[in-house]
Amino acid sequence: MKIAITSTGDTLNATIDSRFGRCAYFAIYNTETKSTEFILNPGKEAQEGAGPTAVQFIAVQKVSRIVSGEFGTKIKPLLESLNIEMIAHKNSASKIAELIDLYK
Repeated sequence: MKIAITSTGDTLNATIDSRFGRCAYFAIYNTETKSTEFILNPGKEAQEGAGPTAVQFIAVQKVSRIVSGEFGTKIKPLLESLNIEMIAHKNSASKIAELIDLYK
């Protein structure tokens, strides 16, 4: 299974990004290989449609679960239709490494 976590940076010491559609990076953790890949969010700088762009990107990555500070009202039905589990994690000080251990 793949888990995506919205991230402020591209290291395990980065913190969770509270914004789903405009997060800086997605940390994608593979539970089978136990590897983490940091990928720049392609929708981060979009003038509009950042959320749907991020959803499409996550779907292509075959992610089953996404952890973010929050999800917009337009994004929730899109992720639900793709059977991608959403976890809202409100502690903005949480590091990516901690979140991987918590949600894997």
